[in-house]
Amino acid sequence: MSQAEAVRKASPLWTLGLFRSELLTTFRRWRTLALLGVLAAVPVLVGIAVRIETGDGSSAGGGGGGGGGPAFISQITNNGLFLVFTALAATLPFFLPMAIGVVAGDAVAGEAGAGTLRYLLVAPAGRSRLLLTKYAAVMTFCLVATLVVAVSALITGALLFPLGDLTTISGTRIGFSEGLARALVIALVVAVSLIGVAALGLFVSTLTNSGIAAMATTVGLLITVQILDQIPQLHALHPYLFSHYWLSFADLMREPVYWDDLTKNLGLQALYAAVFGSAAWARFTAKDITA
Repeated sequence: MSQAEAVRKASPLWTLGLFRSELLTTFRRWRTLALLGVLAAVPVLVGIAVRIETGDGSSAGGGGGGGGGPAFISQITNNGLFLVFTALAATLPFFLPMAIGVVAGDAVAGEAGAGTLRYLLVAPAGRSRLLLTKYAAVMTFCLVATLVVAVSALITGALLFPLGDLTTISGTRIGFSEGLARALVIALVVAVSLIGVAALGLFVSTLTNSGIAAMATTVGLLITVQILDQIPQLHALHPYLFSHYWLSFADLMREPVYWDDLTKNLGLQALYAAVFGSAAWARFTAKDITA
């Protein structure tokens, strides 16, 4: 096949087919389904724990939480919708990014290790298009994983606790429909907050032909960054760590909404995506594919 024929065949429709194939491959893996199952179970466990703890009329979470995380857990017994915010806050520091790291780390290295990567490159996609398709599939998984947590939490909250108007962190009352809309926006913000991890994992995946090594390295880097973000002596470094502003989504439950940390978070994620996405492209396009 000539280069001109390859370019003609690499049409947008063919690219959509490649993206669909990548999605099917990702979501048919037992590992992916297991990760989604764990994410769906976390809100159920949190909801049951709160229900048991408050069965005698006491309040959940000791009357509210302080520190750096959003104090949603004490509100769950009043409104089950708060379980959505609590579940996202509970899974965002580790469970969600770990799942993203596993899928992103395996995106290229897994194909190389299985010996299927070079066959994909025989197709008229080209390396850049293939890498972009894989990154799009990982970002789709970010969205699906976040929505799995949110939907599981919403169903569990509706079954175990009352629903209705809710009180924001600022103390104002909003209707249930507005609260549900904010929950959806928060889920989307959480999903976007993971694109930096997705780009980092994809870059690591281009460095090795071992999917397990890429996944372990990505998760290891994630844990390391989380530890660095908790060391007070490194406070000057904290604003540049991709996890530092993750819990800023709580500001969407204020009235009015505080945008400062939210915009910093989104800007930081875009920066990480640009840097590590470019690094992944530079590595992948120059990589000698032997497997």
